[in-house]
Amino acid sequence: MNTIYDLFGVGKDLTILQMCMRAIVIFFVTLLLIRLSGRRTFGKHSAFDNTMAIILGAVLSRAVVGASPFGPTIACCLLLALLHRGLAWIAVTNKSIERLIKGEPILIYKDGKVDDRELSRSLMSRHDLMGDLRLKGSVKTLEEVEEMRMETTGEVSVIKKKENVKQKENEQPDMKKAG
Repeated sequence: MNTIYDLFGVGKDLTILQMCMRAIVIFFVTLLLIRLSGRRTFGKHSAFDNTMAIILGAVLSRAVVGASPFGPTIACCLLLALLHRGLAWIAVTNKSIERLIKGEPILIYKDGKVDDRELSRSLMSRHDLMGDLRLKGSVKTLEEVEEMRMETTGEVSVIKKKENVKQKENEQPDMKKAG
């Protein structure tokens, strides 16, 4: 037992070796917790997922520097990971809970009209809208777009008008004929 205390220390007066040993353990514990809470924790970056990432980082760092007891800190993070996974599962089966936890997409453009109120609510300017139109939609003008939404992840999605999609497909060279 003394070997464990020598390697990991107790309290706040830790040596460099003890903090490094704690950091190694926390690395693997964090990896396990993220795997447990699910890919979405860092994959989709919704407010719900970012909250988990921030809290895990903050709480686990306390275990590395000895600001909080090691065991209870790990137990707390395990509870948080299970809570995140449980709420995500409930959100999949319950649309009201999903809206409460994740929010809803915001329609910022449809039928040739920019909704300035929703654009402002999304904290976007028209310049930002046009930038996302080029980056996400690969089009230059709003006339080529059916609708745009600010998704719950903060990403803007662009749905092109059907005739533009067909036209672009016709402009693509036929790879079978070219080869």
